[in-house]
Amino acid sequence: MKGKDIDTKLEYSSRMSLVSDFLKGSRHYLFLTVVFVCLLVGFELVNPKAIGYTVDLIIGNEEQLPGFIKSFIEWMGGREYCLNNLYIFALIIIGIALIGAVCRYMFKLMNTKSAETLGKTMKDTLFDHIIHLPFSWHDQNQTGDIIQRCTTDVDMIRDFIANQMTQVFRMVLVISMSLVFMCRINFVLSVAAFLFIPIVVGYSLFFHGAIGKSFMLADTEEGNLSAIAQENLTGVRVVRAFGKERYEKDRFENKNAEYTKLWVRTMRLLTQFWTINDLIGGIEIMTVVTLGAYLTVKGTISAGDYVAFLSFNGMMIWPTRELGRVVSEMSKAGISIDRLLYIMNSKIEEDSENAVEFPGNGDIEFKNVTFSYDGASVLQDVSWKFKKGETIGILGGTGSGKTTAMMLLDMFYELGDDNGRITINGVDISNIKKSSLRQNIGMVMQEPYLFSGTLEDNIKIAADDVDHKMVMDASRISSLDNAIEKFTQGYDTYVGERGVTLSGGQKQRTAIAQMLVRKPSIMIFDDSLSAVDAVTDGKIRKALNESIEEDRKNNNNDTTVILISHRITTLMNADRIFVLDDGKVIESGNHDELVSQDGMYSKIYKLQVLAGEGGLDEE
Repeated sequence: MKGKDIDTKLEYSSRMSLVSDFLKGSRHYLFLTVVFVCLLVGFELVNPKAIGYTVDLIIGNEEQLPGFIKSFIEWMGGREYCLNNLYIFALIIIGIALIGAVCRYMFKLMNTKSAETLGKTMKDTLFDHIIHLPFSWHDQNQTGDIIQRCTTDVDMIRDFIANQMTQVFRMVLVISMSLVFMCRINFVLSVAAFLFIPIVVGYSLFFHGAIGKSFMLADTEEGNLSAIAQENLTGVRVVRAFGKERYEKDRFENKNAEYTKLWVRTMRLLTQFWTINDLIGGIEIMTVVTLGAYLTVKGTISAGDYVAFLSFNGMMIWPTRELGRVVSEMSKAGISIDRLLYIMNSKIEEDSENAVEFPGNGDIEFKNVTFSYDGASVLQDVSWKFKKGETIGILGGTGSGKTTAMMLLDMFYELGDDNGRITINGVDISNIKKSSLRQNIGMVMQEPYLFSGTLEDNIKIAADDVDHKMVMDASRISSLDNAIEKFTQGYDTYVGERGVTLSGGQKQRTAIAQMLVRKPSIMIFDDSLSAVDAVTDGKIRKALNESIEEDRKNNNNDTTVILISHRITTLMNADRIFVLDDGKVIESGNHDELVSQDGMYSKIYKLQVLAGEGGLDEE
């Protein structure tokens, strides 16, 4: 399903098409940046000539001044007056510099706005795209690597486009205009200066491929390092519980060492690049200074022109060297764009062409459903039918396919055309809008995810327009209210990242309350009571049944409940129970029928009755 606020293509054919889309919100800032760059360059180039004319005026080479300058001197009162009032020329030069400073300020301001706007657009677009990617895509990509692409790579692209690219325009303008002014002073000296430009550019292009490849390896390794850090921060309790701190520390340090080696290699290449670049720049300056001094002594150019030429050359040599930096940065930005292209070209979830709204609660039917994860079979020709308003129980061992079946029902994974059908009220779920389907199916997982915030915020997040009374009612049904009463801050208790301050049972009950405030047509409890004791389990099921019955009477809403559990006591009151083994339905019926069959259900029932609560682990 494509979000309403997404305005991106499903596929980008090139780097430029992606960049062009990212630039939509910042093009006007980039345009103003270019305008002020032109003005800035103009005033920067005027100043050296003004200084040169002043030098020639002072030294006495007035005959070498251009006609309009001579006319200006005469208008001012003649050469003697100007020599006695040199502050006028100083003020002119300062005025030009001040105007240039204002242009520089506006250039920096517009450049910053374009950079930050571009960064925001990229992050918003990427996030919006990622949250609409299918569940299977997230299974195949590490969270740490995704975060690294959306931070480091975004910053790399932003800096290159908003900073280096605008600088390229400025550099080309400065170099070309400087050469024009320099040629007007002396053509031979200008040729000597210009000869070094293709050397620097060619040398930069030579290094372009090597730097790009090295950066790609380093960037990929940084993503792997971020993934390890993210896994350990998320699973810090598991690491501590099993005493694996040393193992994880060594794993991180080894990966960090590989990452460091790659970046040292990249920096070594850049160091070699800049060392030789600086050497070429130094040779160019030495050549121009020496040849210029020789021409000045010979009288070919004036002292003022020599000073102006050195100023122009100084202005030109910096952007010439920076062109080399841009070429190296281009290598890095290109790799980063490719990494974002991978995300943006990953196909998002979409509804079928003639998708309809949720058809209303009705019978749920699996018809010959077969499903595999990467070639490993999980469900094999599963067929069952849940009638509207029934309470269904599903029992099975680890890997039997219980959770997978429910994820297929909620369309977390796509069921292939030749892998059977799943229908609700007679409508194939592939023809139902995913947003509408998921709004009407509530699923509580064995390991619920809670967000940083208060308990009430986490419960309210499941639906819009949820008031405090609805939160309290849902908490009562899920037996969370007893725990909340013991918290000093009650419903305003801060639960921490992933609900770290709550026990496993409290997190599960919070997740149940989340679903109950939505009142979906289909409720799925995927071993969501595994962390609570048997007494609390019974209280929750009793309160839930009473709530469903009351809702049926008042709103004529026949809620279908699907219970997945390893506890027989959780399932025994269900209208029908299905037993899964190795992806196949091997038994079905109500509790009494299954106990009398002396099959897997009966064996587990006897084991739990004789040995107390136990049984099979949940997948």
